Amino acid sequence: MRPLIFAANWKMHCGPTEARAFLDAFLVEHAPAPGREVWFFAPAVSVATVAAGLRGRAAVRTGVQNVYWEQTGAFTGETSVPMAADAGATAALVGHSERRHVFGETIEETGRKVRAVLAGGLIPVLCVGEKLDERERGDTIAVVEGQLDAVRGLDPQALSRLVIAYEPVWAIGTGRNATPHDAAEVHAAIRHHLAAVGAPADRVPILYGGSVKPGNATELVAEAEIDGVLVGGASLDPASWFAIVQAGRD
Repeated sequence: MRPLIFAANWKMHCGPTEARAFLDAFLVEHAPAPGREVWFFAPAVSVATVAAGLRGRAAVRTGVQNVYWEQTGAFTGETSVPMAADAGATAALVGHSERRHVFGETIEETGRKVRAVLAGGLIPVLCVGEKLDERERGDTIAVVEGQLDAVRGLDPQALSRLVIAYEPVWAIGTGRNATPHDAAEVHAAIRHHLAAVGAPADRVPILYGGSVKPGNATELVAEAEIDGVLVGGASLDPASWFAIVQAGRD
């Protein structure tokens, strides 16, 4: 079975001091449960702090929000996969909508990052999703499939190590979110496309991201096609994040 993954993306929040205080508050309440994992995607400067705070904890993972595909070199401001791993990261976000639409990352660049993450032994969480005008034109599936071309050509073993996060751009930080049914339909299309390019699609977790909060998390993860959530703003408060991580838990 695919695990249910609750992934926090802190974006440009939570430096080392704040990250340490967050974990102190969250971990007092959190208890692991079978089949459920909690992942923290911290800013690069906080990855080592988060990894240290989670050390020895079951079913938790530290991730980095972005990487560059070269291992070393004159790339000021970038973080390589070996650097992220050395700091304690075991996963990396790739192709987040802000990397695509704020920083201009292309599908080709996303593909190079996925391959670098896999080569470095980390788990790539490939983010895909459409903008509002694309959705209104009925182009959601075409856009998402185009973004999934970043992993075309990878062998099945590599593809089996992927996690996909569907994050409709129009729902990120807007208070709007796709309905669970709508999200599940896109997730099913993603799984079909992964199978078409040779992935063992039934083994690839697909997360939903976009204005996830305590009030809708349970309904989202109840959908069979939704294998967890990638959460931005609502993951910045320990109490809110704890409530989301509890979603659907008996």
